[in-house]
Amino acid sequence: MDLAIEMHANVGNVRVCMGVIWVRQRPGSVARVLSVVPITVRGVMVTQAYRFALDPTPGQERALHSHAGAARFAWNWGLAACRDRYDTEGAWWSATELHKLWNRMKKSDPGLGWWGENSKCVYQEAFRDLDRALREFARSRKGLRKGRRLGFPRFKKRGRCRDSFRFGAGVMRCGGRTVTLPRLGTIATHESTRKLARRLENGTARTLSATVSRTAHRWYVSFTVHLDRTIAARHVRPGSAVGVDLGVKTLLTAAGDLGPVMEVAGPKALRAGLRKLRRLSKAHSRKQRGSANRAKAAQRLARHHARVADMRADALHKATTHLAARYETVVVEDLNVTGMVANRQLARAVADQGFGAVRRMLSYKTGWRGGRLVVADRWFPSSKTCSGCGRRKPSLSLSERTFRLWRRCKTRPRRATACEAGTRHRISG
Repeated sequence: MDLAIEMHANVGNVRVCMGVIWVRQRPGSVARVLSVVPITVRGVMVTQAYRFALDPTPGQERALHSHAGAARFAWNWGLAACRDRYDTEGAWWSATELHKLWNRMKKSDPGLGWWGENSKCVYQEAFRDLDRALREFARSRKGLRKGRRLGFPRFKKRGRCRDSFRFGAGVMRCGGRTVTLPRLGTIATHESTRKLARRLENGTARTLSATVSRTAHRWYVSFTVHLDRTIAARHVRPGSAVGVDLGVKTLLTAAGDLGPVMEVAGPKALRAGLRKLRRLSKAHSRKQRGSANRAKAAQRLARHHARVADMRADALHKATTHLAARYETVVVEDLNVTGMVANRQLARAVADQGFGAVRRMLSYKTGWRGGRLVVADRWFPSSKTCSGCGRRKPSLSLSERTFRLWRRCKTRPRRATACEAGTRHRISG
């Protein structure tokens, strides 16, 4: 097999990759060097997020719930004020105007005396989120926003919305296995924050905000930083290309110009845990509404959903990282995922594979490694094109998995293999 050994060096205060040594290792033989590829790096300022799982104490967890409730109250209070003004004047308040109204209201209303228990950033960022939602609603109504049509923002209810809040200013630090946040103090983490802490100490990163959110039973903090990222000017394997086909049976099938066809079956986490999901859902529905047992059943159900999502994301990250590191040009199809999900027979299987996440991950991972992502046309007949002779089959049913166009062609490609080979030749030919 072929191995890639990276050569690193310290450029200023940053440790970067200066080249790659490609080594071929055969079973029972001595490894032999194939080539040494030098890499020219360049610094690019990018906005990136670092996410860590928190391990709070019971007192800190109560403070986290309090801040999430304060953000939810600020959103609802601002939305009510904007709706009242919109009904009378046809316009709503901006984030700055809402903040000024809030400063006057919290001093005059004795029922808002609890606001000082939480950080002021929580209320400010909630007003900014509301302002952004209203502006996107206006753009969607005018046809200026891509995607589905957005409705008017709705009120948030505890237990029905995601608990989250954001800090835009204040002390936001990390080091070792701890993070420091405004008004919350130092909170332990389940993993080391050394990678981000080193960049902050070297001055190659600057923290913009910190978003705290809860998924199932676990709290997370996501630091949005503006950092100087070293990106290779060219890929370690210039000229290499691969065509990627996404499927329901096999998550990812890749046919490149170097090496054999790679297939990633995918964990199919939802399908594997569907029996347990049904059991947990039934147990939750049978509990009395508002009872403690129903809350416990909801937590168990949420933990199962979170585990399914984590297993799917882990498989997608590993597959896309391997493709971006091995090939300079990655070609994918422009799939109509929305239309595929509309099919009742395929909706669950398509959603379980995560087609949209693959394209999103490849878009930034190829750029980080000096490569590029090419999106083939949605109507390009890649599955009908033979990877050997290049001829096109007029019609190909879904049940026909292999085909041969004429006798002289010795290739008998499978449907998926022909698809990625066709997309790869789309750019090379």
